[in-house]
Amino acid sequence: MPNALVTGSNRGLGLAWVRHLAGEDWRVFASCRHPGDAVELTTLAGRSDGISVHRCDVTVPDDIRGLYWDLEDQPIDLLVANAGVYLEKGATVLGSLRFDDWMRTMEVNLFGQVRMIEAFHNNLETARNPLVASISSHMGSVSDITVAGSYYYRSSKAALNAAMRGLAAEFMERGIGLMLLHPGGVMTRMGPPHGLSPEESVAGMYQLVKRFDRKMHGRFYRYDGSELPW
Repeated sequence: MPNALVTGSNRGLGLAWVRHLAGEDWRVFASCRHPGDAVELTTLAGRSDGISVHRCDVTVPDDIRGLYWDLEDQPIDLLVANAGVYLEKGATVLGSLRFDDWMRTMEVNLFGQVRMIEAFHNNLETARNPLVASISSHMGSVSDITVAGSYYYRSSKAALNAAMRGLAAEFMERGIGLMLLHPGGVMTRMGPPHGLSPEESVAGMYQLVKRFDRKMHGRFYRYDGSELPW
């Protein structure tokens, strides 16, 4: 039974990842900031021996260290770096920018993913065919920016893409696969009111995980398998 670590697993895409992976006979280490409030996740874990729930805020080094100690001896076959925030409710224009929200967005969407990868790279290296699935967004593709707004989120995902491109080069020497994934327009708290369900999005992304090979390393894909520019 392969092992997967999923961040931001209390709702939306993260919860859908946990449910889908467990259904595919993965052992899932599901992390989130407040397990006590994650009723749906803990209920799901209570019904499955293959799911364990762990507290971890990806912006808090002590939380990451504690999770690492919990999983220190476990190989990680798949790290789904999913935790993210979108704090721009309403229009963001010059004169209304909130730099504390911008910094928080970078802390979670960029630094949070990199912190997790750094903490668990040894666990990944001990797995047979390890893979990092970095959940990004087409909004981080610089060539896709044609309108104003969403400055916090767009810049965090563009920076994430750049960091992952560099890590992909480093991982070539370590035998760790990496790809970025755009989940599409998903009906979550962060997403649009109409679009894909989390389950539809994750089912598509999981197919990319299943067929991952060396040619896909360091590349950027939509949930449907089409490739995106950086």
